[in-house]
Amino acid sequence: MSRLPYSAEVEIVLLLASPVHRYEGRPADGPLPAAGAESHPSIRLRAGLGIVGDRYFGQRAHAHASVTVMNADVLDRVADDLRLPRALDPAATRRNILLRGVHAGVNVDALQGATFSLDSGDGPVEFLANRPANPCAWMDVVLAPGAHRALRGRGGMRCEPVTDGMLRLGPARLLSSIPLAGPGITGAGPRDRPAPPGSPPGSSGRQR
Repeated sequence: MSRLPYSAEVEIVLLLASPVHRYEGRPADGPLPAAGAESHPSIRLRAGLGIVGDRYFGQRAHAHASVTVMNADVLDRVADDLRLPRALDPAATRRNILLRGVHAGVNVDALQGATFSLDSGDGPVEFLANRPANPCAWMDVVLAPGAHRALRGRGGMRCEPVTDGMLRLGPARLLSSIPLAGPGITGAGPRDRPAPPGSPPGSSGRQR
């Protein structure tokens, strides 16, 4: 059995790498200006170092949290919770990789402690999901008032890349060492195999 037995089709909708820390000082003063393009069609990752060209690349203090991964669908839910008439800007979260589930609701926030990989066509890039990417007070300024509180518990994961590789926008395959579905979300079982009739909820139907 594979050590990453759980699988789902996802879409990578944002790849962000910025050489500067734009959210410094007091949120009321606003973010610092960008230094060139921040959203990219592809990014290159290095094991133990992070995303090439990103502000956290090669920084020892951030070695275990150099890449942030988040559900893009969370921003839709936050907009609904706050009764906003507009969509929220994914790039304003400053998360590096934003995903949308295609065939299943993939709960990124449930991946803490897991090993997972993403493959957008250039081979899998493997990560360790080490700890939550907790939202900060800047979210009330750059997203919407109330977004800081609304994002608690669903701000994504801080991860460490453990293999080199490249990721691109578009369809991707996510593999994980733990189930990908969270409470109340229909998720993918091992290699997306459906459970046989009569199986208990959450069963994949796969022999172990």
